[in-house]
Amino acid sequence: MAQKEEGKKPEVTSGGDDFQTMFEESMRSVKPGGVVKGKVVGITATHVMIDVGYKSEGQIPLQEFSDRDGKVQVQVGDEVDVFFDSSEDDNGDIILSRERAENIKIWEEIERAFREGLGVEGVILSKVKGGFNVDVGVPGFLPGSHVDVRPTRNLDKFLGKREKFAILKYNRPRGNVVVSRRVLMEKERDVLKKEILKVLEEGVILEGVVKNITSYGAFVDLGGIDGILHISDMSWGRIGHPSEMVKVGDRIKVAVLKFDAERERISLGMKQITPDPWTTVQQNYPVGTRVRGQVLSLMDYGAFVELEKGVEGLIHISEMAWTKKISHPSNVLQVGETVEVLVLNVDPNHRRISLGLKQVLPNPWEQVKEKYPVGSVIKGPVRNVTDFGIFVGVEEGIDGLAHVSDLHWTKKIKHPSELYKKGDIIEAKVLGVDVQNERFSLGIKQLTTDPWKLIAERCPVGSRVKGEVTSVPDFGVFVRLEEGVEGLIHVSQLSTERVDKPSTMFKVGDSVEAEVIHVDAHDRKVGLSVRALKKTEERQEMENYLKKEKDAGRFSFESILNEELRLDRDEEPQPAEKGKGGNP
Repeated sequence: MAQKEEGKKPEVTSGGDDFQTMFEESMRSVKPGGVVKGKVVGITATHVMIDVGYKSEGQIPLQEFSDRDGKVQVQVGDEVDVFFDSSEDDNGDIILSRERAENIKIWEEIERAFREGLGVEGVILSKVKGGFNVDVGVPGFLPGSHVDVRPTRNLDKFLGKREKFAILKYNRPRGNVVVSRRVLMEKERDVLKKEILKVLEEGVILEGVVKNITSYGAFVDLGGIDGILHISDMSWGRIGHPSEMVKVGDRIKVAVLKFDAERERISLGMKQITPDPWTTVQQNYPVGTRVRGQVLSLMDYGAFVELEKGVEGLIHISEMAWTKKISHPSNVLQVGETVEVLVLNVDPNHRRISLGLKQVLPNPWEQVKEKYPVGSVIKGPVRNVTDFGIFVGVEEGIDGLAHVSDLHWTKKIKHPSELYKKGDIIEAKVLGVDVQNERFSLGIKQLTTDPWKLIAERCPVGSRVKGEVTSVPDFGVFVRLEEGVEGLIHVSQLSTERVDKPSTMFKVGDSVEAEVIHVDAHDRKVGLSVRALKKTEERQEMENYLKKEKDAGRFSFESILNEELRLDRDEEPQPAEKGKGGNP
């Protein structure tokens, strides 16, 4: 047995002691069961030949050195880590494995990352119940709550991404690894947050990434801390939704508007980085200039027109047409339409500009003023009957008003409907056209002569008139002489004797005769007197009697007449009595 073992020893010649020593040391240092370094000494169609410094070389299948596309990733001369499985197989070759070496290295890296709180790289492969399958060198599980710092609905966007993960827990014998992307992100945000807080103050301009969009604004990640960018601070102009200005993932510049350090709340603004266009509106849009703009929106009361980004003006519904009655701005304008308007007023303090649409068109009121001068007569239909008068159609969209006071010279009218109804065709005289206030005044009574101008001719002073009592106030009796014309018999003129209450002598509806003693056409007053009429009648009887007597030669007509006049003067009421009761 001893001789057999001696027979197996290699023969050495003089000078071979050193080689023998090196060979034996190599055999002692490279042992199966661990990861060793080897050198690629050959590549065949199926295997890669590796020399690990053992007595023989090992072969590893070629696919362990190939990528997914089948391309070999090593060359002859490269050093690689391999696992020395056993010293020899059935053919006497050593057994090596590249995959086992890589697997051991990965687990060692996982263990170190867990101990030291480091991250490992991996790829998110697929969704599973409660999270994702990931590849960190070995299969791992990423819980859905650990994929991001905020809950997210769109989990598909993470598939296929290469990320860094923290190791939450692992079990090497079972091959289980649970990882977290969120833990590393939070650590990174904490570091960035401390840096941001050092420079954060109102007015500073920062760069951030849009993380989320809501109906009222967007959340912007400033690097470790988020700020809110409200929709009203995104643009000087009008926007319907924040998504019109920014999208998730956009890198934007923002200004810090407010910073609450205690609550760590940050209000951001985009528009504040650019000049406010309202600071120059008075210079850019002076009153009276014509400008063009786009209709942005229509309201019941008017239309908003964008003159430039951030500057809007309002066309009130009353400024849209000269004569046409517009029930809603949509009858005239459409959203998106470009219109020419006139600047009516500019109020930069309240950020308001008043615009006019009709002002850029010919004013029909100017035209009707020329077409229908004062004094001309028009003919048209009654458009409407109101308490205060009637509206008569003059032109399309233009009506004239005949006030109730201009319907009849003398008739007392309680309501215009007593004389006219809608649709009647009538004539009227033009009294005036007010272009500025858009008023067309008409008169119907002016087509005839004012009867009060003829009253002095029809009822001269001294004439005898007959009428009907219309009212009996304490100071006298009103008598209707003709339609719309009344005279007053003052209490002092009711009788040759003293009268305290006119109602003791007359009542409404009584017929009465009197003498005209006063006519004032301007003030529309007629003074009547029963007393004067009686005196006249007495005088007339006296004249007739004296005339007969004179003819008979008995009296001097002139002396008797003079005596009668003297008696009349003596019987006239004193001044205090004459003014009593408001004698006209």
